[in-house]
Amino acid sequence: MAPAAAGDVPLIQSFLRRWRRTPAQLDDALWQQVCRDCPWLRPLDDARIARLRGLVLLFLQRKAITPVAGLELDDAQRLLLAALCCLPLLEFGREGLHGWSELVVYPDAFRVRRSHTDAAGVLHEWDDELIGEAWDSGPLLLSWADVQADIADPQAGFCVAVHEMAHKIDVLDGAMDGTPPLPRDWQRQWARDFQQCFDAFCARVDAGRDTAIDPYAAEAPEEFFAVASEYHFSAPRLLEREMPAVAAHLRRFYGPSPFAGAHALLP
Repeated sequence: MAPAAAGDVPLIQSFLRRWRRTPAQLDDALWQQVCRDCPWLRPLDDARIARLRGLVLLFLQRKAITPVAGLELDDAQRLLLAALCCLPLLEFGREGLHGWSELVVYPDAFRVRRSHTDAAGVLHEWDDELIGEAWDSGPLLLSWADVQADIADPQAGFCVAVHEMAHKIDVLDGAMDGTPPLPRDWQRQWARDFQQCFDAFCARVDAGRDTAIDPYAAEAPEEFFAVASEYHFSAPRLLEREMPAVAAHLRRFYGPSPFAGAHALLP
């Protein structure tokens, strides 16, 4: 490829700045606004807010936030999205941002084309309608309408941004299997306790019994981890009541839920 002409360099640099929207630091007033407006941030103590701010700045420096399908996001909304994505990294740290470079935001639920070749060699294709997805080595996708719905009812057990970030953390050890990178001893305990809870939960779902936890958690071990992560942040008392072993691991992994104390509503 031919080198850029001297006159093109400022244009290229301008494009990169717009594409990355890379701040050298966060705007204090905007950050305070997001901390006031986001229900998961309001209960955090000063130390955790400071840690989150550092992660959010790194997120904005490393990730492109790309609204699509006619969606427009202002600076406060971009900052909010970055904060929600970084919330599960308060204890895990910046390593959770490795392996991907873009957050794609749709206005609403979106369709993804799927394909599968069965044992007989027949190709099956279908469309999935999703509110979020995390590609193994690609972007993280979110529905802005569902992010807003989660914020409007923050203790209902749902947070799509946390769910998809749990998948991004999960895959860092090379396999999306419901067990994130952990020290060896903890990994064995985690795998044992999560498998026992997952098997019991699947048996309940398969028997057609009602569950307090979203039955989507029975889809696969990785979905069980991601759904449980949502409950850790949005309904920690419910998770503790239904799955105390899982809740204990997630408290250790994510730190205390923002709603673990006086801000938590009784289920």
